[in-house]
Amino acid sequence: MSVVLAEKAKVTLDGETLTLEQVVAVARYGAQVELHPAAKEKVLKSREYVDQLIEGNQTVYGITTGFGKFSDVLISKDDAKKLQRNLIMSHATGVGEPLSPEVVRGILLLRANALAKGFSGIRLSTLQALLNMLNAGIVPVVPEKGSLGASGDLAPLSHMVLVLLGEGEAFYKERRMSGREALALAKLEPVVLEGKEGLALINGTQVMTAIAALAVWDAEILCESATITAALTLEALEGILKAFDPKIHAARPHQGQIAVAQQIRRLTEGSTFVADEQHPRVQDAYALRCVAQVHGPSQEAVAYAKKIVEIEINSATDNPLIFPEENTVLSGGNFHGQPIALAMDFLGIAVAELANIAERRLERLVNPNLSGLPAFLTPNGGLNSGFMIVQYSAASLVSENKVLAHPASVDSIPSSGNQEDHVSMGTIAARKARSIIENTAHVLGMELLAACQGLDLRAGKGELKLGKGSEGAYRLVRSKVAALEEDRVMYTDINAAKELVSSGKLVASVGFELARKGN
Repeated sequence: MSVVLAEKAKVTLDGETLTLEQVVAVARYGAQVELHPAAKEKVLKSREYVDQLIEGNQTVYGITTGFGKFSDVLISKDDAKKLQRNLIMSHATGVGEPLSPEVVRGILLLRANALAKGFSGIRLSTLQALLNMLNAGIVPVVPEKGSLGASGDLAPLSHMVLVLLGEGEAFYKERRMSGREALALAKLEPVVLEGKEGLALINGTQVMTAIAALAVWDAEILCESATITAALTLEALEGILKAFDPKIHAARPHQGQIAVAQQIRRLTEGSTFVADEQHPRVQDAYALRCVAQVHGPSQEAVAYAKKIVEIEINSATDNPLIFPEENTVLSGGNFHGQPIALAMDFLGIAVAELANIAERRLERLVNPNLSGLPAFLTPNGGLNSGFMIVQYSAASLVSENKVLAHPASVDSIPSSGNQEDHVSMGTIAARKARSIIENTAHVLGMELLAACQGLDLRAGKGELKLGKGSEGAYRLVRSKVAALEEDRVMYTDINAAKELVSSGKLVASVGFELARKGN
């Protein structure tokens, strides 16, 4: 992908056309949100039909009945409001650290977009109150743990709704406070829920999907960053470019593999570090030779996850669904998070592999028996340890990723008296994927630093020229982190390099360099 940072512009919700870039614009950069007039009409029609059902005392799940195992318990019209409030209070059972503000903003956005489809029966005023809370910068305290991923993200979404009711806790202007205080400071009124509204607000996959959307966005950037760090390592280790000849990849035409091989050729074009005539060996180790065959499938896995997320962010995932034009309420299972669960497990595995092979390239850089460079990339070893423990840290992160990559979606524990007897664990899968992405960004940052250090040491032996794309990456790194002459505190360097990788700045810098050179 070509990394384009999300603009801080207004996003209009119609329930149908929300994009991943818009999710990032709202969640990460604070873009404001409004409802499309067509969405308002759909919401009003859906609510009108729900009011008719309540007035007629018709038996409809979640509107005039209890929930889950209590679906056969009828609730009177007079108790409809209390039923919805009780639902939120009883379901707010999450534990653990709060989800990050950007994730919670994403949750608010996605829940509003799902409601804007007009299948949920919520009042327009309640939906607007949700958007008002988002636009005001109120971030509900939503504990990260407690969702089974079916019936949706009940527990964490309940914590979100608590604040809408003037309960629970929220962050506002960087201070943690009660939900009621946050609403008051933002000059917003608490909402009193009517029939069906509590269920409409919490029965859905928006927590796992908000985490997934940000994870996919970041994983796309990591895929491109990983190919750049690999290209720099190839040059530092005098890699053999014949492994990236297009004829090899046309013979096994996986599109991801072909794309990565092409990008390696673009990045290293004109490099004298990898001139083929200087190699006494016939072929490189797999960590160098198979970059396209490993990075390519990871790119394709990220593309699959992106496709699933883009469908889910514009889906109605609560139950029951209201179809006022057909005078029908249908109870189904769109709240089941299996699509996101499988996609996030796949995403986590794919990104973990980027770290896995990057750490092996890092090991080749620091090992003098494999690199032909000074041990641990320091010109005065013994007195200095150089990059020795950088590789330790990378190995630790890769090992942690292997544990985190164990799929969550293969597990299920029955709940609600065995009424809800198969669940997705999709929110756990999404959270794990995000942790893997964070670890991998650090590993790629470590490889980036080591590759640049290796290039400096290699260049010291004579006049050498970097590739058309890799030169821009090298210059960016050296504008932030100086070459290592003797030991210094390393974690600040690692954090700086990781930020270049995960923010997209590395990818953007290389893209600019290639465009400048007409490549």
